[in-house]
Amino acid sequence: MENVKENKMGTMPMTKLILTMSLPAIFSMTIMAMYNVVDSIFIGQYSQEGLNATSLAYPLQMLLIAVAVGTGVGINSLVSRRLGEKNFKEANEVATHGLLLSFFSYAIFLVLGIVISRPFMMLYTTNENIIEYGTQYLTVVLCFSLFAIIEVTIEKTLQATGNMIFPMLFQLTGAVINIIFDPLLIFGIGPFPQLGVTGAAVATVFGQFCSMIFALLIIFLKSHLIKITFRKFKFSMKTVKNIYAVGFPSIIMQSIGSIMIVGLNGILAASEASVTVLGVYYKLQSFVFMPCFGLNQGVMPIIGYNYGARNRKRVYSALKRGIIIGVIIMTLGTLAMWIIPEQLISMFGGTEELMKIGVPAFRIISLCFIPAAAGIIFTTLFQAVGKGMRSLIMSFARQLVLILPIAFIFSRIWGIGAVWYAFPIAEIFSLTIAICFFINLVKGDFKKLG
Repeated sequence: MENVKENKMGTMPMTKLILTMSLPAIFSMTIMAMYNVVDSIFIGQYSQEGLNATSLAYPLQMLLIAVAVGTGVGINSLVSRRLGEKNFKEANEVATHGLLLSFFSYAIFLVLGIVISRPFMMLYTTNENIIEYGTQYLTVVLCFSLFAIIEVTIEKTLQATGNMIFPMLFQLTGAVINIIFDPLLIFGIGPFPQLGVTGAAVATVFGQFCSMIFALLIIFLKSHLIKITFRKFKFSMKTVKNIYAVGFPSIIMQSIGSIMIVGLNGILAASEASVTVLGVYYKLQSFVFMPCFGLNQGVMPIIGYNYGARNRKRVYSALKRGIIIGVIIMTLGTLAMWIIPEQLISMFGGTEELMKIGVPAFRIISLCFIPAAAGIIFTTLFQAVGKGMRSLIMSFARQLVLILPIAFIFSRIWGIGAVWYAFPIAEIFSLTIAICFFINLVKGDFKKLG
């Protein structure tokens, strides 16, 4: 069984392998994007203040995702490399440590949910309704985040073995349950109470709970290339350090996105409609970026495995084909943002003011999509070969060094409408850095590969 799995990532024709590995993840990530959008559509129909509240709350949700996914990326990278080296014992130890780390991550967000939710909302608005909606939403989502963190850990562990079907089913389970319970709990349909914005949060964590239970049953009851077991388990700080050598830069990289949105919300705070447009954009752009991140999930273990197996030709092949597929996805997203922005905004109960601000904003920001596709795959390459710090530098340059200063300066000179140009400018600069890093890798570490 192990040899079949190993040969799949080491010998299957590359395009077929990438599609086999990526399509389940792309499908599941698209479903994830859909339920995030559906969540906001229902909230927007319930209350525009509720939609504004969840837009302001989004950075803390992003921080939660950053820690869960970032740690999972570290686990994925290390497990896939150990499998490529045929070191199955250490691969099992990495997976077991990963599950244990889930509880440490959860402790952080439990405290944040209890202590930070209301003060965070009060940073941006004095509207008591918005503050209350946001506080309720964040408290539920953060205090019950253990479900999501454990599910993501198991998902990334299985993906490192080449198993993409079960991770897809985990996410699909959570998404479908969330979509079903959203209207029931927000509007109080049938025997369910009308909980409003809190209902959306409850539906989210209930979906995550069901997804986690499914993941736990699969990881412990079915046979896999790796095995999580606490029998004779010995905690190893070296293993934790190796996980976070890639995982911590990934956490910081994704957390920077949270900081960026906090900063942009501050720049746009004078216009509630602009803040809402930014929030709606981030929900909609997930339909474009989530499939690309699904591609990322399929490509990463392929690169990690073949890097561990010292097969330079297949590493380059995975990178090239990953970029081509990513550009195709992002091109479709760009066309949608240019051709039907009005229809996209109207799904959220778009007012005339939202349309006036949102249509040009969507078209300008979407110019960053195509260069972002190549940047995402280069980020995947660096993480897969254990060079996570390079991904961090790219993200830091894009989201803090450029976007926020440019957005601030443009807003002061040309007004809020010019803020959106910061996105494509920063993405092109980040891609330039990625290409320089890649050239350095080709001249250095990759020369040692066969």
